[in-house]
Amino acid sequence: MRGEVPFHLACRPAFDYARAPHELELFEEGALFRSDGLMMALGTRVPLEEDGTGVRADFTMREGQRMAFVLEGVKSVDGRASWPMDEKEHAQAFLDTVKFWRTWLGSSTYRGRWRERVHRSALALKLLTFEPTGAIVAAPTSSLPERIGGERNWDYRYTWIRDAAFTVYALLRIGFTEEARAFMSWLLERTREFGRDAPLRPLYGIDGDGAIEEVILSHLEGYRGSQPVRMGNAATGQLQLDIYGALMDAVYLFNKYGTPISHDLWVNLRRILNWLCDNWQRPDQGIWEVRSEVEQFVYSKMMCWVALDRGIRIAEKRGLPADLERWREKRDAIYEEVMAKGWSEDRQAFVQAYGSTALDASSLLMPLVFFVSPMDPRMLRTMEAIQEELVSDSIVRRYSLGRSQDGLKGEEGTFSLCTFWLVEALTRAGRVDEARLIFEKMLGYANHLGLYAEEIGPQGNALGNFPQAFTHLAMISAAVNLDRSLGERN
Repeated sequence: MRGEVPFHLACRPAFDYARAPHELELFEEGALFRSDGLMMALGTRVPLEEDGTGVRADFTMREGQRMAFVLEGVKSVDGRASWPMDEKEHAQAFLDTVKFWRTWLGSSTYRGRWRERVHRSALALKLLTFEPTGAIVAAPTSSLPERIGGERNWDYRYTWIRDAAFTVYALLRIGFTEEARAFMSWLLERTREFGRDAPLRPLYGIDGDGAIEEVILSHLEGYRGSQPVRMGNAATGQLQLDIYGALMDAVYLFNKYGTPISHDLWVNLRRILNWLCDNWQRPDQGIWEVRSEVEQFVYSKMMCWVALDRGIRIAEKRGLPADLERWREKRDAIYEEVMAKGWSEDRQAFVQAYGSTALDASSLLMPLVFFVSPMDPRMLRTMEAIQEELVSDSIVRRYSLGRSQDGLKGEEGTFSLCTFWLVEALTRAGRVDEARLIFEKMLGYANHLGLYAEEIGPQGNALGNFPQAFTHLAMISAAVNLDRSLGERN
């Protein structure tokens, strides 16, 4: 805009997680990085110099100047057709990009408070979508630690059924039906792959591949020395019964607010629900994917109830064939069991698992999925207990590691997702002023682009993978419900 700014450019690719060597070739208008399995080209008119296996450049830009840098995979040395761009080309590319995102965001139906923040979260969710298949990844990063120097480091670059289903819900709430439709197409393909032990895996690759091996990359130091660095995620082999509730809730909402679901999808979903009728009593690893022994997690049971409830609603609304008598019997049995075994008279709260004394922030979802009334005395007492034990300065931990074992060492930060769950639970309970205070305080923990990491550390620092879809979809849902409640009160 004015004056001048010095820049330093460094490009040092590390092929196959720094396990594969590569060759460097400099050209007048860029550089080529060549390994056995992949070639990448960096195109620019700025003179580059060799820097080990990478390149560097120091230059100054002055008022009115433009410079373009294009980094891309290429098939051959002659395939670097798009670099370098001339000034008109990269100016037009910039304008086209701005136009695309403004047009996309223009279809939002949200007009309430915190509109810019809600739209920032929507943009983040869109950017986490793989357009060729409709898959939505949990985060674009791997092994960013939940505690600096700790072992709680995971690869989130995959599509979790749970996270993606909730993402569809958030996007539908503010008018983005195309993304929901694309994900439903991806989901239809997964429901055809009935597994040996369970109909669905908790997570898949963006191409639908469910065979994901977790590998530790011991040659990598990790973020600020946090090891291990992981590629892949062993949670793909876990039993997580709650995913079926998230799945059916998303299908129910899409069928209601998007497009009626197809016959083929319904046939596959009906088969899944029949399997769930036979298997809902099994212990599992739960929503938090514990690496300890399986348990009878209350949240998993509740979401089995959600799965059957939403299946019943879809069948009755559309007149679709289903074993409704059996589904109702199992749905009601789950409800009665959770109320009997998931409630602790000693703690005066819903607990994490049958027989446990640990609280779990996932209980905050009970009124959100209509399992209990938001004003139910049991729910109100559970919220009070969670606020006393799991909340610090308005932000929420998943559970207390002193009372609950997850098979891992060390502490972690507070979970951003759970804080937005608390906001929505308080909103639905009529405690709107309290909910608004926590919500607006939470807005201050985002970075300058309105993006959230998975967790917040004791100094307000971002921890875990970033940005996390689960947090952003919960933020959208909390904002929509809080805004509506404030509007009704006024």
